[in-house]
Amino acid sequence: MALTKEEKQDIITKFAQAKGDTGSPEIQIAILSKEVEKLQGHLTENKHDSPAKRGILTKIAKRRRLLRYLSIHNPERYSEIIKSLGLKK
Repeated sequence: MALTKEEKQDIITKFAQAKGDTGSPEIQIAILSKEVEKLQGHLTENKHDSPAKRGILTKIAKRRRLLRYLSIHNPERYSEIIKSLGLKK
């Protein structure tokens, strides 16, 4: 269920703000979104996997906090990441 190194590297290269950037909010949000997507697929097959349900809820909460931070500090980057990931406002 975890992302492979290649998947993470693809996300980092796509959402990096500068060369060598690995921890900007955009990258963290994109990685969390991909992990949530994978967990949703897992939960459709395994409905009673409680630890996975808890994991998806914690990832969604962390992504929400990062999005809130970005919306307050840089609204342009916030709207850009929302559009590129197809998330709701």
